[in-house]
Amino acid sequence: MKTNKAAQEQKEQQRIVIVDDEAAIRNLMAQYFSRLKIDHRIASNGIEALKILEGFPATLLITDLIMPEMDGFELMRKARELNKDMDVIVMTGYSKNFTYTDVIRAGASDFIQKPFPLDELEAKVNRIFRERELRYQLHRLSIKDSLTDLYNRRCFDEKIREEAIRAVRQNYPLFLIMLDLDNFKEINDRKGHQAGDRVLQHVANTIRKSTREHVDICFRFGGDEFAVLIPYATQEQAAAIAERIRTNLLNRKGDRVTASIGLASLQISEPQQLEEGVDDLIRKADSALYMAKELGGNQLVIKDREYQEK
Repeated sequence: MKTNKAAQEQKEQQRIVIVDDEAAIRNLMAQYFSRLKIDHRIASNGIEALKILEGFPATLLITDLIMPEMDGFELMRKARELNKDMDVIVMTGYSKNFTYTDVIRAGASDFIQKPFPLDELEAKVNRIFRERELRYQLHRLSIKDSLTDLYNRRCFDEKIREEAIRAVRQNYPLFLIMLDLDNFKEINDRKGHQAGDRVLQHVANTIRKSTREHVDICFRFGGDEFAVLIPYATQEQAAAIAERIRTNLLNRKGDRVTASIGLASLQISEPQQLEEGVDDLIRKADSALYMAKELGGNQLVIKDREYQEK
């Protein structure tokens, strides 16, 4: 059975930014959302809101339409440049000047006319959150492996290119771990597929616990093969993560589970080399993995050790 924390992690965390030049309105709304226990921030104008949005991953922007310096239309446009997936509810007391169609065409998800009862606003917010959660779960199903809850191969193909682009632009190392179980077929044949599934779930949990939360990205590559992308690390740190996975796998009660692990680093310096560099990274990590198998398994082979030590 999933823990409360695990269940929460499978839901999108909703966060609101409230923007209004009237202090009484934004403070009243802030108190209301505090009672509902929804994470939120408040801003008195569009410029302040944009600064908040740069560091606060809001899923919903609730903004007045008529404000000094920057109106709600301009704020919506600039906010969407920061987060194109964010929903927007527009508030205004000047309904004769702007229609519902006007604000929806401008990119808003909904519209509410001042003055409004807070339960009407709550109903609109809840509708948006329900729709977001449905989209989030559908997206999650498309990128997650149903057995292990790690990212799947489809997601790997997207993430490795995203991380490679970021690594080149920001000039930091990127490593790839490829891992394959040494004795999985034997367990599967001897104890059946249900026992094999439990082993795969154990391996996935071990990989997850052995890597850096919210930094390293873990995948079920296919069958009994797994992968981990490791950004922001030296080769020594990446090797330590790989070795930690290998040794932690040995702690399983019951059938002894071992793994052969290959580690390689991205070796490109220009964005135009991206596709070739990513393919080479996968090939090198895979080659190191099979070298570990040929050496008897239950060990780590680092493909780029000589390169890194020069």
